[in-house]
Amino acid sequence: MSETTLDVQGLTCPLPVLKANKALRALKPGAKLTVLATDPASVADFQAYCRETGHALVSFSEAAGTYRFTLRKREDAAASKP
Repeated sequence: MSETTLDVQGLTCPLPVLKANKALRALKPGAKLTVLATDPASVADFQAYCRETGHALVSFSEAAGTYRFTLRKREDAAASKP
């Protein structure tokens, strides 16, 4: 499985989520994207983004003011139909 890292440290809302969305569009279903952010609002933003889009928020951590989110791109709806 593919894993990509996106560094959006220093950017503020809504840019971290917008850049993550763009990066996820380029990935295959099931691929993981790790996002590094410094905006405290990104915590709520990524939770809402995953709820609304169906991507999975696999993990979240914070250390020294850097937030690390690992997202897994959702499977394509067309591919999951019988």
